[in-house]
Amino acid sequence: MLRFIYPPSCVLCGAKGSADKDLCADCFAELPWSRHPCPRCAAPRPPDADTPLCGECIKRLPSWDAAKSPLAYAYPIDKLVQRFKFEGDLAVGRLLGSLLADYLAAGTDRPDCIVPVPLHDSRLRERGFNQAMELARPVTRRLKMKIRSDLCTRTRTTQVQSTLDAEERRKNLKDAFTVKGSVQGLHIALLDDVVTTGATAESLARVFREAGAARVSLWSVCRAASPLT
Repeated sequence: MLRFIYPPSCVLCGAKGSADKDLCADCFAELPWSRHPCPRCAAPRPPDADTPLCGECIKRLPSWDAAKSPLAYAYPIDKLVQRFKFEGDLAVGRLLGSLLADYLAAGTDRPDCIVPVPLHDSRLRERGFNQAMELARPVTRRLKMKIRSDLCTRTRTTQVQSTLDAEERRKNLKDAFTVKGSVQGLHIALLDDVVTTGATAESLARVFREAGAARVSLWSVCRAASPLT
């Protein structure tokens, strides 16, 4: 009923939305879709790459087992993520979540549960919402999976990752996460808005592995290119 009264409009150009989304068909087609991702970390790769894995994964495999991300972290998706995360534009968040849900629904991978990347309580109060949790809602509805935000907490405050370089990000997240519940033998899907250096996902995947998780997948709306593509 609400969609009938208030039809969707494109968050990028303002035209009429398409396929019940706040995005028109033209803007949808122009999004930076990741056509040739690295199967291990989902980093966008050129179609003529010599090896299936990106340079970073060849150099050192991440602690997670596989990653899925439909889009590259490039214009205009980068601006939409920032509008959602830092300006609280929940309409954009719903769109990003639905794009991720559509992408994941086309595959067969169904982990035991989804764990949105947790925020520290102080950051959650400051922002008013956890962007990973908001993205997880349409994904769980579409895939008929459970959200398990109770399995992991962020035990200390950290600097905003986007302000740090790769090495600083790794140090920033040292001992930042703690697994609370039993994950023995489970397949966990970590979910976040964007993966850049992978430092957050690496830290989380490692603690879940140490706690006994059998497999860890990484799902995100968008993924930055590897510096060693």
